[in-house]
Amino acid sequence: MSSLGQLVAGVAHEINNPVNFIYGNIDPARNYIQNLLELLELYQHHCPLPGSEIEDKAEDIDLEFVKQDLPKLLESMRVGSDRIREIVRSLRYFSRTDEAEMKDVDIHEGIDSSLLILQNRLKANGDYPGIQVIQEYADLPKVECYPGQLNQVLMNILSNAIDAMQEGCQVQGVKCGNTPTIWIRTKVLDNRITIQIVDNGPGMKDAVRQRLFDPFFTTKPVGKGTGLGLSISYQIIVEKHGGQLHCFSQPGEGTEFAIEIPLRQSKS
Repeated sequence: MSSLGQLVAGVAHEINNPVNFIYGNIDPARNYIQNLLELLELYQHHCPLPGSEIEDKAEDIDLEFVKQDLPKLLESMRVGSDRIREIVRSLRYFSRTDEAEMKDVDIHEGIDSSLLILQNRLKANGDYPGIQVIQEYADLPKVECYPGQLNQVLMNILSNAIDAMQEGCQVQGVKCGNTPTIWIRTKVLDNRITIQIVDNGPGMKDAVRQRLFDPFFTTKPVGKGTGLGLSISYQIIVEKHGGQLHCFSQPGEGTEFAIEIPLRQSKS
């Protein structure tokens, strides 16, 4: 998971500079084009009878359509590049490889960045209806934690929830009559915060639930899981943050992961 964080940070860094270059040039390009369109209108006003060659070229390129569509095209480019910059920010926030020390962070930003990275897996695909995410956030103060490691825990649990619901739909297609849903809830309890990640997937038997945090235990097919994700997540929450990580599940009743960590870490 540490290697994944480093890879994500490297990709985000490589994308960031060219995207900023494109984004920074869109407004000047829009101004230049607007000036040229205004100049063209002046030519059309003062020279209403151009030669046949100009008229043929204007008809060939559908000049009137170009004049209307070009500003829309630039706006779509601006929206697209802005979206890429948002994704890059989320990737960099998710990795946090430059922050090996404890830091006060906004937990909700970490959740949101993980969801943005996983967005493609949440969308509908063929017969699969996609996954609805319901965020029920409390008014949390900033939390002292290792942000990169905590983000990796969130990513792992969310990925597992998505896997479980996708597999549940494939095995029990009838269950997908109800929209697959993930609820993410946060709240403050005394001097601790809790993050609940709940899904309405197929759930699991108690014998499986009791082994979830064991190293190398996995219910996924060979090649699709190492069995280390939840074990490492448990170590990050319990050993690194002095918190607790619980799983509650019943077959056919979905699954809940509950993360609980202190607002402030002990200095002793």
